[in-house]
Amino acid sequence: MFTGIVEEVGTLVARKDAADSAVLSIRARRVLEGVAQGDSISVNGVCLTVTGVEPDDAGTAVWSTDVMAETLRRSSLGSTGSGDRVNLERAVTATTRLGGHIVQGHVDGVGTVVSRTPGQQWEVVRIAVPADLARYVVEKGSITVDGVSLTVSALADHPEPWFEVSLIPTTLRETTLGERAPGDLVNLEVDVIAKYVERLLGARR
Repeated sequence: MFTGIVEEVGTLVARKDAADSAVLSIRARRVLEGVAQGDSISVNGVCLTVTGVEPDDAGTAVWSTDVMAETLRRSSLGSTGSGDRVNLERAVTATTRLGGHIVQGHVDGVGTVVSRTPGQQWEVVRIAVPADLARYVVEKGSITVDGVSLTVSALADHPEPWFEVSLIPTTLRETTLGERAPGDLVNLEVDVIAKYVERLLGARR
């Protein structure tokens, strides 16, 4: 489980594709502190397992992870290449402050950045959301965008569903969301509680 509070922006340094999977190698520093093989790290909101860590000469290290075809198909990792920057967060511990919200690292779908509107101290980003996920998005509710826990500031269902988030300077500076341009794809994870409630109510009916 994660909180959606990005710890570090890493760099994808290599990608090896196979018929039904890929191996990603990512350079990082902070998120590898205390991490061992088999631990989980969120990469742009996708929960991935550490399969190896190799120190390098820059005082950082490169860690590797296997990504299955299903994950590549359902997330923006399918189009991620060498040199791309990615948001990273280690899995929470029992003593971690829950600064964001409950994030599983299970991407529900891919959205598209529609527009960016600068403000005096923040920036409003509008994101098109797949129609089958729109019902889980509520104003003032939580949503995860590329692994970042954000609050929905506005939304609409017509003519096509979209929502907006307001990014503070820290988010713009410390995550890759400051670099996302209109047309870019972003990973979305809706609040898991909403999905459970829908399932339970459906069973009662």
